[in-house]
Amino acid sequence: MILGMPTATYTLVYIIISLIGIGSGFLVMFGLLTARRFDGATALFLVATGLTSVTGFGFPFDHLLPLHVIGIISLIVLAIVILARYVFHLGGAWRAGYAIGATLALYLNLFVFLAQLFQKVPALKVLAPTQKEPPFLVAQLVVLLIFLGLTVLAAKEFQIEPVRVSGA
Repeated sequence: MILGMPTATYTLVYIIISLIGIGSGFLVMFGLLTARRFDGATALFLVATGLTSVTGFGFPFDHLLPLHVIGIISLIVLAIVILARYVFHLGGAWRAGYAIGATLALYLNLFVFLAQLFQKVPALKVLAPTQKEPPFLVAQLVVLLIFLGLTVLAAKEFQIEPVRVSGA
């Protein structure tokens, strides 16, 4: 039992929140790449990604794991993104900080999601049982390289065009 829920239910809630964060994060990423601000999707992304990081600490553990460290980093990044968006209203350097931070937050969520896939999906677990094998490392490297490129594009595109607000 975790927070009064059976572990399976808590895990399902965690997965749903994570998928909501990833899905809305891709919409936010699309907005960054097209110089649009999707206010509703942004709020959903920030809340869901924050909840994903926080609920990750609800699972039983006896020592700090690498995924916990990623959760802590994600929460710090999200705090900066929230400040950039809602306190500093994307003014000045906060605009680039928002674009870079939002992209990083989505990447970190995907990093953990991919790690979980390699832990839980039998076909992937066989390929990388300790997550130190080449299939896992290559998968993570490909995602990292894609997100490095997306981060550069998002920071550039979100700076150039005036922001068009969309309700999505």
